[in-house]
Amino acid sequence: MDCVTSGVVPVVAAQGSGRWTRAFAALYDPLLWLGERAGMGTRRRNLLGRARGRTVELGSGTGLNLAYYPVDLDELILTEPEAAMRVRSARRLHGSGVRARVLDASAEHLPFADGTVDTVVSTLVLCTVDEPDPVLREVERVLRPGGRLLFLEHVRSESPRLAAWQDRLARPWRRFAEGCHCNRDTLERIRACGLEIEEVRKMSWRGMPPIVRPLITGTAIRK
Repeated sequence: MDCVTSGVVPVVAAQGSGRWTRAFAALYDPLLWLGERAGMGTRRRNLLGRARGRTVELGSGTGLNLAYYPVDLDELILTEPEAAMRVRSARRLHGSGVRARVLDASAEHLPFADGTVDTVVSTLVLCTVDEPDPVLREVERVLRPGGRLLFLEHVRSESPRLAAWQDRLARPWRRFAEGCHCNRDTLERIRACGLEIEEVRKMSWRGMPPIVRPLITGTAIRK
């Protein structure tokens, strides 16, 4: 398993990704720049400030969340299965001064024992996995009783008109955005997985295409 600390940046790791995946990883931060400036960065900060103890992030991507974690976490582990994204997480980590590890691991198969994690973080991840249910079962497995899932996800619109456009554009968007399902009803999947939702807020991702603007953010607890 690939393990990266803040002192090692495996530049060659990106060679394990396809051409478009490498291009998308390079474009990811510029594509999100306006949305981050228009409020997404603040939402990340507000959510991740709640992380406690041993914290595991699912699909860390290019490491956009790194700047927002509390400094007093017991441990921070960033998991990312895609090589091109993982190398960018490692580079950002190297320049951040944050104490963390980057692991080559998928959200469906987390390399942690049952009940050993205090906080799991999912930001714009549950839309990209093939099926969210196995991921959510894995989250429930690794969380300690009382542990929390912190989530920030774009979801299916409550507007019938916009939801219809999400359905029409789902296939080309998924090809462009590396598997992202713009029409997925993620909130209902979280509710059905066995975790208990403590709080959820609905909002809009300003500065982004309409089909990915509907957002939810909140917390769910393992009882």
